[in-house]
Amino acid sequence: MPPLILIAAGILGGAALVRLAVREGKRINRELDDARKSKPAEQERMPKLRRDPDTGTYRPG
Repeated sequence: MPPLILIAAGILGGAALVRLAVREGKRINRELDDARKSKPAEQERMPKLRRDPDTGTYRPG
């Protein structure tokens, strides 16, 4: 393949990945904003995360 076609394909693929990453970041921020704006009673019902001392991961509990 000519190098120009490979470069163009790489640029298009990179642009698509950036677009997907931006869209996902906006979706996550929208969910976080909704959670912050929720009523205090709803926030209390949300499970709290506790650190598991054996594995070091955070789990509901």
